[in-house]
Amino acid sequence: MRDPMEPGTIVEYIDRQRIMCAVVLEVKNQRLRLLTETNREVKLSANRLLFLPEASGDLSAGRDALAGALKETAERRRRLAEGVDIEELWEVLHEEQEWIDLDTMTDFCFPDAVDDDHRSAAARAFFDNRVYFKFNSDRYFPHTPEQVEAIQAQEREAARRQRVIEAGGDWLARALKGGTPPPEVFTPEQAEWVEIIRSVYLLEKESPHWDLGKAMLGRAGVEMGDPVFRLLVALGAWSPDENVELYRFDVPVEFPEVVVDRTADLVRSGSEIDMDGVRRDLTGLELMTIDGQYTLDFDDALSIRDMGNHYELGVHIADVSHFIRRDDPIDREAIARGSSIYMPDRKIPMLPQTLAEDLCSLKAGELRPAVSILIRIDREAEILGCEIVPSAIRVAHQLSYFDVNMMAEANPDIMLLHSIARKYRQKRLADGAVQITLPELNIWLGEDGAPVVNRTNRESPGRLLVSEIMIMANALMARFLAEKEIPAVFRSQPAPRDRLYKDSEGTLFQNWMQRKFLSRFALGPGPERHSGLGVDAYVTATSPIRKYFDLITQRQIRSAFGLETPYTQDEVSLAIGALTAPMTAVSRLQFRRKRYWLLKYLEGRVGEKEDALVLSRRKSDYLALLPEYMIECTIPFSSGLALKPENVTQVTLQHVDARRDVLTVFAG
Repeated sequence: MRDPMEPGTIVEYIDRQRIMCAVVLEVKNQRLRLLTETNREVKLSANRLLFLPEASGDLSAGRDALAGALKETAERRRRLAEGVDIEELWEVLHEEQEWIDLDTMTDFCFPDAVDDDHRSAAARAFFDNRVYFKFNSDRYFPHTPEQVEAIQAQEREAARRQRVIEAGGDWLARALKGGTPPPEVFTPEQAEWVEIIRSVYLLEKESPHWDLGKAMLGRAGVEMGDPVFRLLVALGAWSPDENVELYRFDVPVEFPEVVVDRTADLVRSGSEIDMDGVRRDLTGLELMTIDGQYTLDFDDALSIRDMGNHYELGVHIADVSHFIRRDDPIDREAIARGSSIYMPDRKIPMLPQTLAEDLCSLKAGELRPAVSILIRIDREAEILGCEIVPSAIRVAHQLSYFDVNMMAEANPDIMLLHSIARKYRQKRLADGAVQITLPELNIWLGEDGAPVVNRTNRESPGRLLVSEIMIMANALMARFLAEKEIPAVFRSQPAPRDRLYKDSEGTLFQNWMQRKFLSRFALGPGPERHSGLGVDAYVTATSPIRKYFDLITQRQIRSAFGLETPYTQDEVSLAIGALTAPMTAVSRLQFRRKRYWLLKYLEGRVGEKEDALVLSRRKSDYLALLPEYMIECTIPFSSGLALKPENVTQVTLQHVDARRDVLTVFAG
């Protein structure tokens, strides 16, 4: 064998996953200067060579002739390598599980002749097909059958991924350019491509398809971020107003089949109520529900009776637990959801529709099981006592807030309920409650799909009486549970860090800023004071159709009457922990979707002038509130205005982009 350090020696080395043929031109300081088969000069150390060679080239022939000869040599060796059956060799050799040197392996490949061309051909064959053997310098070791199977699977997957990148990327490029209209139904292959892009857009680097999707988008010439959203719209996979937060928070939308089947069983069995002496017959009371105009899931009702020397105020809560037992498939789905979700464009219920809006709902004229809080109140609206009982009820009137507001000065029962509510609020305020009174912005989609916005007065008779009486009922249920030492989902809140006004006398500025000084509320299995509401103990149990926390607490109340096995304190704590993630998702989803549609509404009002209430001065701008829309914005110092908190100035809507959550204004 020739010394590879000698000029004129033909050698081979690996460059960019390819075996290259070259001739040594010069040796200097243990490094070789080579001319390659591609007529290019390179420098490398001798340890980069594949094997010790014998062949040589004529350095006097000239560079082009040398390169041509090298090219012919490389081609000859490649053709020889094509005749080597690596799999057949593996079948013969793999059971030995020993290293085999290149010369021996070359003898196996070419039994009749062995020279540099054959050694190179053998090395090339094993280099090109690495499924069956691993190599180290100039020796080879057979893989086990399990390793071969794993490598083949990897190669199939790599080939599949490359097909996805090429075919999927080209399809995306055509769709983006409008070359082909989006299909009405995706083929399985197209559906896979779309799912990859959706995952990359939603999860970014956390996506299991990040590398694959990025390569597809790169081939299609699509940048990450908003262009990917536009691409998914162009594909027809998403609408321009797609609620991507649903996917990011992994919110369940459809009910699993097991829940659908179980719901059907409950509906078929009907709403029969066992009047066994525990449940009180209150069907003689005249009950009313008071809800929004489009509400269909009625979970609370009110009654009021003049008992001579006092009034009996009844708060009647749909007994959802009568139908849905703990650990039932419906119950497991409900705790996974945590709450119904209300958005301007969509409602996602906690319970299946036939339960939420029919079997469990307090529909007018239907006999329903309930938990009733019967409150004795004197003429001055002082609470004399309270009785909580399982009951059977029948609602007489289904009223909206608008209905109640219209009869607020004419209907004696509504007038009395409103009076009780106002006096109860005054009592709470005297006990330290923090009353924050702000307009509520309602947003919904009209028949044309465009957002409609209006402001609701939360202090209207209908809304005030419902909110205050529900606070009263929840506080009384909390006291009931505390006295019986039954754990539940109790809510507490420390005193605010600061108070900006007394009672309910604050300005819009003070009410808005007061929220920033409230302490965080806490949930726990035992009672503690709720300073924000001015009560010593508080639960929420008046919306068991819509909120799982309320359903838990209702079950604890039922347990006091032997209708339920109570949750232990540890079980309540575990449930609070389990509901943290879904309830956080619900809160964020409702806030973000409402904000999205508000900004969508404001997109059509760019250029209009609005009043802005200055909230605070910051480093480079003022933070302000647009009272008309109850949304914050910033006013840059470049406006030239000298403003102070509580100042009202006029701004012009400059730029609004709902998808990017952008709202900019300029002064004037």
